[in-house]
Amino acid sequence: MNMKDISKIDYSVLDRPEVLLFLFHPRTEPPGSAVQATRSERLIAVEKDILIPVEEDVVIGARFHMAERSGANILFFHGNGEIVADYDELGPVYNQLGMNLLAVDYRGYGRSTGKPTVTAMMRDSHVIFEFVRNWLQQNNFPGPIILMGRSLGSASVLELAAASAEFIDGLIVESGFAYAAPLLQLLGIDLEALGFEEEKGFRNIDKIRKFNKPTLIIHAEFDHIIPFSDGQALYTASPSPDKLFLKIPGANHNDIFMRGLQEYLKAVKNIVERVNTNSM
Repeated sequence: MNMKDISKIDYSVLDRPEVLLFLFHPRTEPPGSAVQATRSERLIAVEKDILIPVEEDVVIGARFHMAERSGANILFFHGNGEIVADYDELGPVYNQLGMNLLAVDYRGYGRSTGKPTVTAMMRDSHVIFEFVRNWLQQNNFPGPIILMGRSLGSASVLELAAASAEFIDGLIVESGFAYAAPLLQLLGIDLEALGFEEEKGFRNIDKIRKFNKPTLIIHAEFDHIIPFSDGQALYTASPSPDKLFLKIPGANHNDIFMRGLQEYLKAVKNIVERVNTNSM
């Protein structure tokens, strides 16, 4: 599969109302201070609320937890029922480990405007990535960029990993899915009525085959939404000579932090150290 084709995949079959109803669960963030940012602004802060313009009259909310000028920059795409504010406590933890956490929402989530669709989510990931790269450069954060996606967010980071690998130093997929059909069925979607075929989906398994830099796959042993076997499939498909698979024993999709936070953070720190070594 040509990388140019990946960013132009037709996701329209997944944009039907009966799919979006189950796939996205947007909620707003309580009112607070937010900064309208453009690509030319130079904003420097320990914690900064950003609104990223992705389309005319559409912005994506983001919260950048910045601590280390030369530290690794983790661009994080969360799950379908989360918002960036849910990671306010984890941001400082990453900062204490010498990393910067840049968490971003989807349309309709948090402080974002617009309505979420699969097509918009995938297209927005490219605009967000370009914005973040420029923002880091303008604000003198020269450290490596690591993409991290949890659950639904795995689709965004694998889209970028396949299309823009030259600008990405590492990849972390947590609770990610390899195949769309089983997930859609679990969500209650009638695949036959939808006329869905795997090649019309996200094609995560194809995309990870295009990224050969340091890669970390994290998956809960008893994930009840995205099977453990999906994590194994992504790991197997990854061509990276520097890859690691972390199983969180006894955990399911929603208690992975509670049951394995220390192992989780240790693995993230490890990939950051490997990326830093490769950058020297």
